[in-house]
Amino acid sequence: MRHDSEILPLWWERLRAQMGPSPASRYASGLFDQDRRRPIAQWYNPALQSALLVALETGPEWPVQRFAVFYAPPGGGFTKVHMETHEWFTRSPKKSPTEEEAFAAAIAAAEAFLHVEMDFI
Repeated sequence: MRHDSEILPLWWERLRAQMGPSPASRYASGLFDQDRRRPIAQWYNPALQSALLVALETGPEWPVQRFAVFYAPPGGGFTKVHMETHEWFTRSPKKSPTEEEAFAAAIAAAEAFLHVEMDFI
């Protein structure tokens, strides 16, 4: 179940504060203010106002689609977590890695990041 109305505003506010409104609206192909094309995975800690997000970062016109992991740490800010690439090719959707495989791999990477980050909270 998606909780966009609760969590995506956190991402939008942080991104807009960091980049400005116009670049923020184009970032990740508009994910944080208009894009609802693909599944996303979200982890949210309301007590710390921190969150982790797995979402598509490429535009729909790109032949290679890519999921990324984004982190909103406690206290403010916004960053893309750089780890291995989780992508698939739209011209060969049945060939591995598929969209489902890329999404599952990105979720596994986000969960690994959470395990490490929990050691510091």
